[in-house]
Amino acid sequence: MYNKSIYKIGVVLYALVIGFFGVNHFLNGTGFQKTVPSFIPGGIFWVYLTGAALIAAAISFLTGKQTRLAGWFLAAFLIIVVLTVHLPALIHSPGASGVNIVLTNLVKDTGLAGAALMIAGNSPR
Repeated sequence: MYNKSIYKIGVVLYALVIGFFGVNHFLNGTGFQKTVPSFIPGGIFWVYLTGAALIAAAISFLTGKQTRLAGWFLAAFLIIVVLTVHLPALIHSPGASGVNIVLTNLVKDTGLAGAALMIAGNSPR
């Protein structure tokens, strides 16, 4: 059994972090554009679309509307980012300092995906 109040505080904190990352996609779109894999056309479009999706997930978590669905979609998105952006970047990273940043992002997004799954798993059906 879990404490509902602590869970809700955790969801709010998580939503604020996810919302920050979403807003950051709009504020730094051209910087994020470089991370879109070259085999995916439309670079900047995906940056803004994923930014909007992150903001939508944050709003869902904050309002308690469709949180289960938002959690599943957010987890799937983050795992896709780990596999298509961070893992290839780690494999092709030229030096130790680059590996540290890439590995940090890979672990961060994996952890965020895990938290999204926890929210999905604990949200009403």
